[in-house]
Amino acid sequence: MLWLIAIICSYLFFALASLGDKIVLAGPSRPKTYTFFVGVLSLLSIIIIPFVEFGFPNYIGLAFIILEAIVYIAGLYAMFYALEHFDVSKVIPTIGATQPIIIAGLSILFWGYQKIEGAEILAFVFLLMGSVLISVDKSPKITKKALEISLVTATLFSLDFVFSKLVYMEMPFWQGFIWMRIFSFVFVLFLFLDRGFRKELKEKDGGVSKKTGLIFIVAQMFGGLANILQSFSISIVPIAYLAIMNSMKGIQYIFLFILVVLISLFLPKVLKEELNKRIIIQKIISIIFIGLGLAILVV
Repeated sequence: MLWLIAIICSYLFFALASLGDKIVLAGPSRPKTYTFFVGVLSLLSIIIIPFVEFGFPNYIGLAFIILEAIVYIAGLYAMFYALEHFDVSKVIPTIGATQPIIIAGLSILFWGYQKIEGAEILAFVFLLMGSVLISVDKSPKITKKALEISLVTATLFSLDFVFSKLVYMEMPFWQGFIWMRIFSFVFVLFLFLDRGFRKELKEKDGGVSKKTGLIFIVAQMFGGLANILQSFSISIVPIAYLAIMNSMKGIQYIFLFILVVLISLFLPKVLKEELNKRIIIQKIISIIFIGLGLAILVV
């Protein structure tokens, strides 16, 4: 299962990117600014063009590319907005729990029911349980507003998964990937229509310090690698496994937990994470669930 190896590697890089975001978002958060910079950095994908098969998409492929770019940028903004206004321990588990279910529903809507064995369903359940449990913090209670923005974010990213798959069904991987990132750049420019956003960018350093900016750029480099690997996984994974692949997001949280613990121990001034017996037991149980899910898929 090449897609399984690729998605696990992508979640490692997503964890490194999330670590950078965790440090950056510890200060004043600016959802539109961060969304803008992620969209702008997407244009860097054009440097790959001389080394890969590239051409213009057909009309159907172009339509899906545009739709993917729109929901991708909207999803980024919704996520940064949620992280700014609500407790991450409530938002992230909600997104993680609902996104695989939404993807499963969208897959049936677009491609019809895909036959899947009972073992794969069991793996999906274990992976989903582990992913939710490992991301839940002290209080799982969530407000109505936080629930709404979490569901919107999950839906947008689920649509991104589905539209990406539709793009890759129409054209080669690199061609589809580069065009989606080009249009992401195009649509993020519409933020300039917002006067508040323009004012925010005019602030000193665009509202972002040099140190924060450097961390953000490095984080987005890791995020870029993660996106390439995740997109490659989406391009080759069977449709029936799309939801299962997304339910493996708990692997990212495992990597992130390990990285945060190491930094807390050796560089506490950079990032300090609360660790106690309850948290450690919770993480271990989560890892067991995720491990069982992976084992079922591999065997």
